[in-house]
Amino acid sequence: MGLIMPSAMHPQQDDQPMPYEWFVGIDWGSQQHQVCVLDRDRHRVGERVVDHDGASLVRLAAWLWTVSAGQPQRVAVAIEVPRGAIVEGLLERGFHVFALNPKQLDRFRDRHSVAGAKDDRRDAFVLADSVRTDQPSFRRLQLEEPQLIVLRELSRAEETLLEEFRRNANRLRDQLHRFYPQMLQLCSAADEPWLWDLIDLAPSPAHAALLSEEQVQRVLKAHRIRRVTAHEVLTCLQTPALPVAPWRRRSRAGPWWVLVALSARAGRATSGLWPTGQRPATHPG
Repeated sequence: MGLIMPSAMHPQQDDQPMPYEWFVGIDWGSQQHQVCVLDRDRHRVGERVVDHDGASLVRLAAWLWTVSAGQPQRVAVAIEVPRGAIVEGLLERGFHVFALNPKQLDRFRDRHSVAGAKDDRRDAFVLADSVRTDQPSFRRLQLEEPQLIVLRELSRAEETLLEEFRRNANRLRDQLHRFYPQMLQLCSAADEPWLWDLIDLAPSPAHAALLSEEQVQRVLKAHRIRRVTAHEVLTCLQTPALPVAPWRRRSRAGPWWVLVALSARAGRATSGLWPTGQRPATHPG
């Protein structure tokens, strides 16, 4: 995805509010965006499909600039997604961008059609028409400080990684509960890195029977685990295993390795996301 670079366009100052003359609806898509432009009398001024790349978004801004005769402050742009390159690029050029909750869009859509099928052209038109008639239902967006934008994106990335981490840890816990519950006596949530290293050493009760205290002690020392001793870990892991068919015991090692790797990857990414000492106490919305 290309970035929208600031252009030579300089919007007029809008110290005094002016009525909007053009209303733009953008039905956001991951690959393409459907755009519809209406005038104050609800006539279609134009519509087009815009690819999600830097050059196409620049052309979109230039087209809207031309339509508005160089008066972007008289253009109201409606979109569901309140962030991203397309929003920031239009705000930088002086266009007034408004966001709408998808559930609210559903209500506005019902004015035009009761059909439930997705229609990008219709949705773009509904957005443009709704910001024309029901602007108070929209939230106007503003450019924010770059540091706040970075902070918000880091927070969202952390939430995504934590969700992935919890999902994989729960899958691992489920597998251990079914076939290797001794591990869960050491860490009931199966979400600690030292346990993952222990599973690397002993992916099955048969492997645990061959472990030495020295091997376990190295794992405990590396992760600074003091609540259990190497002898206690071995005693736990070497208790009689659940009666499981030999073919099933062999088949479980593969999934454990995959789940351990996925959990460890998400865990490391989460812990290394924030620069040292810069993780905020609360996340921006």
